[in-house]
Amino acid sequence: MKNLSVSTFIHILFSVAIAILITTFVLFLSWDKDRYKIEEFKRYQLISITFLSNLQLNPDKETLEKLYKDLHVIPVPNRQFNKVKKQIAQEGQTIFTGGSTLGQVRVFKVGDTQYIYVQRMRYNLILIDDRPKNYYFEMALAAGIFLIALLLLLYLAVLKKLYPLRKLHKQIQQFAKGDMNIRISYMHDDEIGKIAKSFDDAIRHINALSASKNLFMRNLMHELKTPITKGRIIVEMMDEEDPTKKTLVRAFERMNELISELAQIERVTTQSFEPVLEKTTLAEVLKKAQELLMAEEGRVSLQADTQPMNTDIKLLSLAIKNLLDNGIKYSKNRHVTLKTIGDHIAIISEGDALKQPLSYYTEPFSQEEKRSSGFGLGLYIVNSILEKLGYVLTYKHVEGKNIFMIQAGKPRRVPNTGKKNI
Repeated sequence: MKNLSVSTFIHILFSVAIAILITTFVLFLSWDKDRYKIEEFKRYQLISITFLSNLQLNPDKETLEKLYKDLHVIPVPNRQFNKVKKQIAQEGQTIFTGGSTLGQVRVFKVGDTQYIYVQRMRYNLILIDDRPKNYYFEMALAAGIFLIALLLLLYLAVLKKLYPLRKLHKQIQQFAKGDMNIRISYMHDDEIGKIAKSFDDAIRHINALSASKNLFMRNLMHELKTPITKGRIIVEMMDEEDPTKKTLVRAFERMNELISELAQIERVTTQSFEPVLEKTTLAEVLKKAQELLMAEEGRVSLQADTQPMNTDIKLLSLAIKNLLDNGIKYSKNRHVTLKTIGDHIAIISEGDALKQPLSYYTEPFSQEEKRSSGFGLGLYIVNSILEKLGYVLTYKHVEGKNIFMIQAGKPRRVPNTGKKNI
């Protein structure tokens, strides 16, 4: 029950309530039908005893008239007696038979009319049952239909009241998918309206923070680019013999690397960012990754199969490049091996095991103290890219080797951009 949605719970609740109401109504009608039959039997039994007892006393006309009135019956006129008797014989359905040594009473039903046939010696009467019709059944039927209709109206009213929640849910999903410009509006000042307003305020606040962060990052990168460029120009003018030139060049190169990584982080971690998926092969991705790596020959060994893939070539190449670069930097022999295991990609290098769990290194600016080269952004960028592409990064240390594995996660749907994939 805890995992049921509100809509499903309401569907079940009202369905059970309507089923119980209908069942109760059907049982009531069945009981009312049986009650009516019992009352009818008692009535005809009373008529049978009363008439036969009174006819034995040779009652006068006034006495008979009083009996007719008390028992709500009408005698059939003598001129119609034979006609009615013939009709009863042809169409009559016997619904009651009673009597004694005094005589016999039978009740016949012809259409909607019930005839009471009394026989005693010289008396031979046919009476029409003229009791007032009760409307209990009709009233019960109307009440049942009214209650069921009322319950259905309440059900529809509750669903209508909850409908804005569906709209709110869809808008929240749109925001989660990266539609930062969505606005949530709800006209009524009820609980749903308050939730909608609070969420809309949160979206505005998040957008303001995101815009502020983006502005800060862009200004920071722009402001850093100018002094770095000037510094590189000045360093290039220094004497080649100067021992500090190489150190300064490396420092400026690291600054450029940091700016590039920050730009890549800003791009990949943007909420609205969507990779451009294409049909390609693993060989094409690895070729692109090696071009980005620009490592010395012999530093990377490939033992990979050619596999078809549906991915963003640039992003996956960048992720593999960063893993290869880390493998070369921190391995004991400055060598790394890339191989495929089924549909997984493994990057293997010799070295000591990581001291922290992988999740520690996939946070920005996280690195071990002794690893001073780099800024602790490599695995953060790799993990962010792989999440966007629907892959999972795992790690294990086996027989003195660090193994980073790119495994298939949730498959990504190719966005409909209107362009034909190559």
